[in-house]
Formats: sequence, C-alpha cells, structure tokens
Amino acid sequence: MKRSLLLTLGGIGVAAWAVSRLTRRDFSFAGKSVLITGGSRGLGLTIARRIAAEGGRVALLARDEDELAHACAELRALGGEALAVPCDLLDRGQSLGAIETVVDRFGGIDVLINNAGIIEVGPLDNMRRQDFEKSMQLHFWAPFNLIRQVIPHMRRAGGGRIVNIASIGGKVAVPHLAPYSASKFALVGLSDAFRAELAREGIRITTVTPGMMRTGSQVNATFKGDHGAEFTWFSLSTALPFAAVNAERAAAKIVAACRRGQSSLIIGLPARVAIIGNAIFPSLTGEMMKLVNRMLPGPVGVEGDELKSGRQARVAQRVPGWLGRLGDAAIGRRNET
Repeated sequence: MKRSLLLTLGGIGVAAWAVSRLTRRDFSFAGKSVLITGGSRGLGLTIARRIAAEGGRVALLARDEDELAHACAELRALGGEALAVPCDLLDRGQSLGAIETVVDRFGGIDVLINNAGIIEVGPLDNMRRQDFEKSMQLHFWAPFNLIRQVIPHMRRAGGGRIVNIASIGGKVAVPHLAPYSASKFALVGLSDAFRAELAREGIRITTVTPGMMRTGSQVNATFKGDHGAEFTWFSLSTALPFAAVNAERAAAKIVAACRRGQSSLIIGLPARVAIIGNAIFPSLTGEMMKLVNRMLPGPVGVEGDELKSGRQARVAQRVPGWLGRLGDAAIGRRNET
C-alpha cells in the first residue's frame, strides 16, 4: 500500500514536471517594467543591475531617498532606465501610491520582485511582540498588498512574473532569528498558495529560498541581547565563503528563475542540505538547532531589549580583523553604506 502510494505520487510529480517544461515560455526583460522592493542596496540592487542590463525598465522601492538616488544614478550610468520611488512598505497607503506612481510612469507592471526585508538578531527572551508584528508587516503583509495591487495590471497584460524572496529561515527555523523566521515561513506559504491559482492567468510566481548571502547587509541588520556578540556570529555567517553565497551569483539565479517562470528556487548548497534534511529528518534537525542555540550568546537583562543597528553593534564585535574585513568587503559594492 505504502509502495503504491509512493509510486503514484512519484508519477504525478514526474508528469507535473514534464507539463511545466513543455508549457514554459522564457520571458524577456527587454522593455518590461520591473518593480523591485528594497532595491536601493544589497541583493535588490544587484538584481536591478542585471535586469537593467537586459533592457528592463526598473522601479526601485525603498525608504531612504539618498540611497535610491545613488542606486538609480548607477543604473542610468549603465544605460538602464530607472525610477526611484520612496516608500515605507509598513504603510499600506504608501505602497498603493507607489504602485500608481510606477504605472503612471511605465504604463503597467510586468514583474514584481518582493525583496525588501529586515533582519532582527537576538535571543527570544529579548524579543517583544512588536518585533514579530514588524517582521510580519514587512515580510508578509507588504508582499500580500503589492501582489493584490499588481494582479489587475498583469491580467490586463495577459500575464506577468512575481518573485517572492524568502529565506532558508522560511523553511528551517533558525535560533536567534525568531521574528524573521516566523514571518519568512508565512511568506513561503503565501507565495506557494497564490502560485497555483494565478498560473492559469499567465502569472508565474517564483518562491526563492536563499541561504546566507554576502551582501554586506550585516550593517543594516538590527540586534538585541548581547549586541556585540550577536553581531559577531551573524557577521561571520554572512562572510565565510563556505557558509554564504555570493550575491552576484544569487542574483543571476533569481533573474534566470524569473525568466523561466520557475516555481521554486533554493540557492546555496548549505540551504539545500538544510531544507532536505529538515524535510526527511525533522526531529534530528530540531535537535541540531538546539545544539546550535547553546553555542550562541545567551540572553541578557533589560539592556538587551534595546534595539541597535549593525553599525552600533559592530563597535563591540569580537572577531579578528581579517575576518571583519572579509565581511566588510561586500558593503560598498552593494550600496550598504
């Protein structure tokens, strides 16, 4: 009975894969309007460079107007068309206005890339309800609102592409990243749930789950608990070559997956191993995460409830100089300064 069920599921999986290969049509970014949230720096800017190089018209959403101006100037210097849209995605009214701005300028939206995010690092004892609410607002509700707002424009155009950039933390819960992991799990569920129902209208959704990436984002993460110690372990995890993925390589894979209308993309061998291991041996993965947590800094008193930026926390980091410089190398290249 069990064997026949496995064979049936395997047959369905192979058939679904074959159908997707036969019906897939590659998508050209030339002349298409592409909206990227969190596009002024880091992975978002790296993706924007690639799309602009292929002739796409890029609209970048972010809160910091100076960062947006700098990023758009760079894209225009490369010969691309770029639109800066200042927007706080925690404000639903601003996101609605941002969509209208892009549509007024480009005439529609062909591609939406939900990339914006925040990373809050620290022990659970120092996290509060508002930390979880903020993460859910940005990682779940903001993509939800934007997707609902762009669907009518994509329907009128006969289709489109939506890319939701989640995280390995949205597949495997990581200690000291509780608000981040919980909200990224929600984003993965949202992305996967919308995919099947929108596919018949030519709207392809790609769920991206990358591992740690060398984007220089550690200076823009926020920290609680023992701030210096938390910054140290997180900074190292984003810098070490065997643990973190190069941002350019990740961006190339994401753009290619979007072009193909690929359903899911896992980036990095560590992420792939962790996701497969958690799916097959969830209890073992849970025990391993308990061990990982024991090696991380413990909670501290009320002073640990203070939220500090990466720039503030790095003052007290405990890492050899050469490793610190390795982590810092990506900062300037991704406009993280």
